[in-house]
Amino acid sequence: STGAVKMQPKAEELKFVTKNDGYVHIHPSSVNYQTRHFESPYLVYHEKIKTSRVFIRDCSMVSVYPLVLLGGGQVHMQLLKGEFVISLDDGWIRFVAASHQVAELVKELRCELDQLLQDKIKNPSMDLCMCPRGSRIIGMIVKLVTTQ
Repeated sequence: STGAVKMQPKAEELKFVTKNDGYVHIHPSSVNYQTRHFESPYLVYHEKIKTSRVFIRDCSMVSVYPLVLLGGGQVHMQLLKGEFVISLDDGWIRFVAASHQVAELVKELRCELDQLLQDKIKNPSMDLCMCPRGSRIIGMIVKLVTTQ
């Protein structure tokens, strides 16, 4: 018996999309160049260069919850075709939440984290792990990210 087996793309074939540049590739000098499969479709990168095509270096895969909680821009939630969609960066990054409750909780946790960080900026001596509100928020984020 014979059959087709799905092959992982070659390193030079793997590409990602950025908002401003369209398709980008991982630079051959990057430690992730030979990585042919990422568990999450999202990467963060430090450097982008253009030679024969646009490349990114110093990149790391990032999963959805850290992206939502720590990424820039506002978090929005909407109902589309019966699914609750959480979006970032004016809809550029979107994903479907498991339920309305999960979407609301993630959005609220992001708001609480943003407020906590604003409080820390106003009061740099504040110990986030020692204050009850801060330790609860940080504990919830750690639990969410590590059990994802």
